[in-house]
Amino acid sequence: MTDQPRRKAALIIGAGDATGAAIARRFARGGHTACVTRRSAEKLKGLVEAIRAEGGEAQGFAADARKEEDVVALVERIEREVGPIEVMVFNIGANVPASVLEETARKYFKIWEMACFSAFLSGREVAKRMVERQRGTIIFTGATASLRGSANFAAFSGAKHALRALAQSMARELQPRNIHVAHVVIDGAIDTDFIRDSFPERYALKDQDGILNPDHIAENYWHLHNQPRDAWTHELDLRPWSERW
Repeated sequence: MTDQPRRKAALIIGAGDATGAAIARRFARGGHTACVTRRSAEKLKGLVEAIRAEGGEAQGFAADARKEEDVVALVERIEREVGPIEVMVFNIGANVPASVLEETARKYFKIWEMACFSAFLSGREVAKRMVERQRGTIIFTGATASLRGSANFAAFSGAKHALRALAQSMARELQPRNIHVAHVVIDGAIDTDFIRDSFPERYALKDQDGILNPDHIAENYWHLHNQPRDAWTHELDLRPWSERW
């Protein structure tokens, strides 16, 4: 009796209900086991069940990406129990606006931990495995704040600027070792419950293709992973046709 071949794993750090979930579903449809993570495993049950109902493979993992021991254990477990991590998508959000006059040191540091430090930990751990195999894709989700700082978004902009720099540094170091590192700037509102409930006027633009569809974002991530290495994209920006930029 021979061992069953292990499936390729797609690790989605920050598999929320919109973009992260759509990315997980897309990679599952492409034949990967979607390894989805959030701090709460309970919040992943619906996504895992939905992917399996569609005929895909998925597993949920509870992990705090800000904690080094959690990230190390997560990557080791997936590599051991699921299969080689062929692609890692870092998709943790940390968009909490505040005036710089009222921002607290604690919240500023927490936002940096979520949007940048956890990306470093996740990227470092998967890169170690990918370099050994001489293949892999690492994709970081950026935002408008990755490119410019807006009023009342000092913490978020600082963290997203740092994330972009991390992605650039990793790409320059790892690309010659056949590791594709990409940074995606999501410039615009995304079709989420938060936008629907908090910004109904903006959400009304959905019928005019005025907000981003998570499934269409996910399709671009899938394309990045499958690009031939003679034409790799490092930075990709996605925005609705009507978005000012």
